[in-house]
Amino acid sequence: MVKNRTLIYRLLTVFLFSTVLFSCRLPEKTPTREIVYLKDGWKFLNKDIATPNFKDIDLSSRETVSVPHDWAILGEFNEDIDAQVVTVLEDGEEKPAKRTGRTGALPHIGIGWYHKTLDIPENWEHKRVFIEFDGAMSHARVYVNGDYVGEWPYGYSSFGFDITDKINIGEENELAVRLENKPYSSRWYPGAGLYRNVRLLATNPIHIPQWGTYITTPALVSGKGEVKIATTIVNTYSEDSDITLLTEIYDQGENLVARAESAFQIKDTIVQEQNITVPNPQLWSPGSSVLYKAVSKVLKNGRLIDLYETVFGFRYFEFTNDAGFFLNGENMKLKGVCLHHDLGPIGAAINVSAIRRQLTILKEMGCNAIRTSHNPPAPELLDLADEMGFLVIDEAFDEWEAEKVENGYHLLWEEWAEKDITAMIHRDRNHPSIIMWSLGNEVREQIEPDGATNCRFLHDICHREDPTRPTTAGFSRWKESIENGMADVVDVPGWNYKPQYYNTTHKNHPEWKMYGSETASTVSSRGEYFFPDEPCVHCVHEPYHCSSYDLEYPIWATSPDREFAAQDSFAFMGGEFVWTGFDYLGEPTPYNEQWPARSSYFGIVDLCGIPKDRYYLYQSQWGDKEVLHLLPHWNWEGKDYIPVHCYTNYQRAELFVNGKSMGIKEKDPSELYRTYRLVWDNVPYEPGELKVVALDENNAQIKEAVTKTAGKPSRIILEAYSGTISLSNNELDFVSVSVCDSEGNLCPRASNNISFKTKGNGHVKAVGSGDPTSLEPFVKPERKVFNGKCMVYIQPAQEGDIVLTAESEGLVPANISISVKK
Repeated sequence: MVKNRTLIYRLLTVFLFSTVLFSCRLPEKTPTREIVYLKDGWKFLNKDIATPNFKDIDLSSRETVSVPHDWAILGEFNEDIDAQVVTVLEDGEEKPAKRTGRTGALPHIGIGWYHKTLDIPENWEHKRVFIEFDGAMSHARVYVNGDYVGEWPYGYSSFGFDITDKINIGEENELAVRLENKPYSSRWYPGAGLYRNVRLLATNPIHIPQWGTYITTPALVSGKGEVKIATTIVNTYSEDSDITLLTEIYDQGENLVARAESAFQIKDTIVQEQNITVPNPQLWSPGSSVLYKAVSKVLKNGRLIDLYETVFGFRYFEFTNDAGFFLNGENMKLKGVCLHHDLGPIGAAINVSAIRRQLTILKEMGCNAIRTSHNPPAPELLDLADEMGFLVIDEAFDEWEAEKVENGYHLLWEEWAEKDITAMIHRDRNHPSIIMWSLGNEVREQIEPDGATNCRFLHDICHREDPTRPTTAGFSRWKESIENGMADVVDVPGWNYKPQYYNTTHKNHPEWKMYGSETASTVSSRGEYFFPDEPCVHCVHEPYHCSSYDLEYPIWATSPDREFAAQDSFAFMGGEFVWTGFDYLGEPTPYNEQWPARSSYFGIVDLCGIPKDRYYLYQSQWGDKEVLHLLPHWNWEGKDYIPVHCYTNYQRAELFVNGKSMGIKEKDPSELYRTYRLVWDNVPYEPGELKVVALDENNAQIKEAVTKTAGKPSRIILEAYSGTISLSNNELDFVSVSVCDSEGNLCPRASNNISFKTKGNGHVKAVGSGDPTSLEPFVKPERKVFNGKCMVYIQPAQEGDIVLTAESEGLVPANISISVKK
């Protein structure tokens, strides 16, 4: 077991402050530092080569790519890719079984080389120059002009190196990056390549390194906000220097609200602490995501030599052992979801507009929290969480020293665990959205007698680097993790799928603060319905789908209703994080051994961002909108009776079939599965109109929802998510495609094949349907709709208009125009 090593920590601290640079929000260019994003002009080869030197390599035949880049998402699905024969203890398995599609069945295994020419301007002659990576999947080795610079194996970590002594000023320089994804190294689709941003940073010799500020905002006192800011300044000159640090605080309207000034002498590296009082600050919360900015200015002899910006927020929070979670003094349930890092049909390559769309969909549902499962996220997700108002659990690992998968993190643990978790905390600790550091998820140390040793090791690092936030971990082995002491090490133990034990645990450990770190794991396929509509451990349905009545789950999981009941019953629970917000590539439980299942069924929203029925169940419990959602569809053949469910935040409603009442139903707290939904068990089926009417206590009609039997597929309807795309920041638009009858009703069983083409200033980047069994390549500009729907991802090329046309044999075609702006 790894033990705390003071000497290693000291060396690590110097290494991190002086050479490892990370993303913080900075202007693209300031008078004192320059940032150059390395996006275009990369040459890529998906095999190993003997040398990183340009002069020894023919680059002319290589593929030219832009970064962020995921080399695997462009490929075809194959059941033999990374097929694993494993015993998954976390799923209750006792013997090995073959799992196809566990890591997405896309060609992410192998070695990839990226080469790029760097033009280093002459005015950088007296600068320090750094290369920064927000993440590289995986086992990155970096070379400049053929010389080895450094490496970082964990694909989810941000890292960087000082390359000042490797570059030639005013000349072309050669950057090479070697990546290797090993087989049997993941439990989900990890992506492949330089899938997060890469950039150059040039600073003056005296400068604030990225990650160079650490800001905390304790609770308000008499309406005043205290900002504690520790600023690291590095001096690479050989002589001592007298400098001044001027820190200015600006509000969201760019108004200067406070400042502090410190003068001191610096020899090599110094951490300067300042306390600044801000009068009457506005507090950050999910409902009011107010942000401030600290501008740190370093002056020498009165001349500005560095300027560094840090975005932060004022907020305070606590977990309690009796009343759950409090933010800014107000009791609040965490209504959270777990998110893997892939973005569905566009893969793991980071895209801000795709993440923003995901978070907007979740916000509309009433979600207020994200757990980054099970690794450090892209920094862009945390920026958006700050901006949009999401609380975040930032998670470090899925595996520690005990092995889960053959080539997993246990091979890196001894040398890299402290570096990786320190890197995560230093990069992320200024984000007001982050409320806890998660040490890991369902690690197998849970079942080891001395498992608490590694847990304590990571816990102590977190408190050393950021004493302001509690630690947590996701525990699936409830009994064992309590008995071996792991649950007692973390500040706030999280329970995976244990609503039946919440009360028992609280009685046995009344001092503990707790929440549901993973909940439900209900499985469903959008628009698929199987009978009977009863809570059950999942059944095998041909062709490998799960029921959208939202009552099927794996043996270790539960329905949403059971977790709702537990959270409502026990005030001491801080909330829940549903597994998962969106479907993700890989881990196709319950069809782990069946092909062609290749992506998950857990999501509240499907892989393409189309909400499943379950979305409206959560919206009815979490959100503040009026919800009245009917399921299933009303197109049935050979069925005499159909169970009908209504997800609603109304207490009672009446159901009608073609105007005939099927009776009034009221939520019944005496029966679990009728507490959070209205259910009519045996509704006579006849084509026509299914209507539900919400009623008040006097049977007055409040709101109605209607589902109609659709006729034959007749036409295509296109709807753009935004209709306008900006060329900046690699934005996309998302076009929803529906197959409808002649009256515009969705055809809920349609599977028409639709082809897409564009005219103008953009192209189809990807197409997906949300069908977890579809083997159609995402990059192919056609798709069989899944239960009447699919999604097209549009990428702009230049300013102007893009016209997307959708065609299918026997259907009236459709087109839509999307505007592209600078």
